Order: sequence, then structure tokens, then C-alpha cells
Amino acid sequence: MTVSTKAKAPPTTRLCRHTLTSLHYGGANLVDDLMGQKTFTEVLLMQILGRTPRPVDMRIADVVLIVLMEHGLTPSAIATRLVYMSAPENLQGAVAAGLMAVGSSFVGTMENCSRLLDRLQAAADPQGEALAIAREHQARKQPVPGFGHHLHKPVDPRAYKLLDLARAEPELPGDYLRALETLSRAVDTAAGKPITINATGAVAALLGEIGVPTEVMRGFAVMSRAAGLVAHVVEEQQRPSGRFIWETVEATISFDADPVALEPEQL
Repeated sequence: MTVSTKAKAPPTTRLCRHTLTSLHYGGANLVDDLMGQKTFTEVLLMQILGRTPRPVDMRIADVVLIVLMEHGLTPSAIATRLVYMSAPENLQGAVAAGLMAVGSSFVGTMENCSRLLDRLQAAADPQGEALAIAREHQARKQPVPGFGHHLHKPVDPRAYKLLDLARAEPELPGDYLRALETLSRAVDTAAGKPITINATGAVAALLGEIGVPTEVMRGFAVMSRAAGLVAHVVEEQQRPSGRFIWETVEATISFDADPVALEPEQL
């Protein structure tokens, strides 16, 4: 058995470097090239995508970040308010608590939808594959990710505005938009009625159009919702609701478990 003695090259980073007198994001000088020259959205896309973003990339990313920032007293906002009420000295902990709720059921469902859109684009028969996806979820009695909404009926207005904005951009290739439209037709066929595309379904298509990989998409929800959760902390400071939420839950959810029967030797 021969053991290689060749040393492995150490890891590298493309994101940042610094000297005693300068700091660089990628190849750009932070002070000279970015500060006062670029927007936050432009720099975050540069860092995440590893390329210079086009104007269309920034328009799409901006509208996605705005759409995902706020949706009222959802689980993430409630978590942030309750943690802030309990530990007001720890704003970052309260925001982090809310971000932990960005997942496959709320806020972060664009990743689930994008996997399906990737599947359609790889299929020899996208229409047949879309119908198979719709029927798979119907058989499991599960909604197709990116479709349906418990509050917005008959349509989620955010989704259709997002799609209209994307269709108006001639520089976008349209592959993810077409895949979403194909999946939407299949979902309607399987359900026997129109089912709305929801905001995260549209977000999946839009982020795909600007080259955001599926496994990175939820990061945009995290960035956007962090800003929204800071706003919830501000409102909790000015118009507290955390204690009301706590007391409402305590008063509403009653105890109904059967008493535990103890054996005589345990008494």
C-alpha cells in the first residue's frame, strides 16, 4: 500500500481579503469601488453569484427581497416577538429565533418549488412530468410547493405581479417561467379547478431566471425576512404584543391529559 505524502493545497476564498490599508470584496476595493458607488443589492448579488450583476438581476432581486420581507404575525414574527419580550437585551437572538422558522412550510418554500422546476427542465416530456408531480402530491394529500394559499384566494396577487414583471424583462431566458406555467397547468388539471401560484412559487421562477441555484434560494428569504423581523422588534418596543400573544395562548389552550396512574410503590 502506497501512502501519498503530497500535501493538499489549503482552502481559498474569493469573497474578501484585506491589507493594513485596504479591504476588498472579491476584486473590488471596498472604499474606492463599492462605498457610495454600489447598492446593497448589487453587492450581495456580486458576492453570492460570483459575477457582476446586470441591471435586470438587481431589479429581480430587489422585488423578490421586498415581497419576502413581511407577511404579518406569521410563526417567524411571533417567535421574534416572544423571544424579544423574554430577552429584550438580545435583539439579535430574537431575530435569529424568527429566522429559524424560515423553512419548508413557511417563507422558504421557494426551494421546494425550484426542485420541481429543475425536474421539469431535465425531463424529456415536461408536461407528462408535471402531471406526474401534481398527481404524486395529490395522492399524498399534500399541496404542490409553490401553489395554493390559505389567505389569498382565488389568487395570490404577489405571485402574478412578480411573473408579470419577469415576463417584461427580455434579457431573462424564460426557462423557469415556462416550467412554472407548465406545472401550474398540471396542478389545475389534477385538482379539477384553478389553484393559485403563490408568492414563493413565483420567487422560485424569478430567482432561477437570474441564475440563483436552487440550494441557495432560501438564503434570499433569510436576508429579506431578517429586515422584516427587525421591524417587528421595533414595533414590539413601541407597541408590545408579545405578552398578549403569550397570555392568549395560555388562556386558550387548556390542559386535558389523563392523570398518570401511579403504582402503590411510587406513592
